[in-house]
Amino acid sequence: MTLQISLRSPTTSKLSSIDWIPPSIDQWFGTWHVTHSTLPLWSDKRNVTLTYKSLEATTGSNQQVRQRLDDTVTYQSLTSDKIKTIRGIDTACNEGSADWNWRGKGWLKLVTSHWEILGFGQDSGVDWAVIFFASTYVTPFGMDILSKSKEGVSAETLSAIKEALTEIEDPALKKLGGELFGVRRG
Repeated sequence: MTLQISLRSPTTSKLSSIDWIPPSIDQWFGTWHVTHSTLPLWSDKRNVTLTYKSLEATTGSNQQVRQRLDDTVTYQSLTSDKIKTIRGIDTACNEGSADWNWRGKGWLKLVTSHWEILGFGQDSGVDWAVIFFASTYVTPFGMDILSKSKEGVSAETLSAIKEALTEIEDPALKKLGGELFGVRRG
């Protein structure tokens, strides 16, 4: 039986998208391993992780409560055991949203980015997600496949995710699907 996965288009796309329910915020907490990416930054890195922790929610100008996350990215170069860290804060664009705005901490406070969850599921009981990120002045737009397992998703799930990317009407996302590369581990 072929695994069926549906992915939505990002809100930045003018094309239609599927209706879906994003993962609960509790499912998002913890450490995710970036197993596949289109981001050139990760092509010569290994052991890339994203760790999300809850922060106190904020109230937007329209009085809507917005969830916030502490966002810590860690990675290593291919030739060093030193762990490098990027820290930021994610703020949900809307209540119960799968769309987030990231702002760096420290010297990265001036850097912002927009990212969205395009799909979410489980592979043998392990959570996985596909995220899209908009371009910044230091990175191009792109996507990552994340897994709560360091080993990543199964070959069958990866194939189904790539197939789902070809079914999205947005040509830029279709192109990105063909540019995904495995992020090194170990």
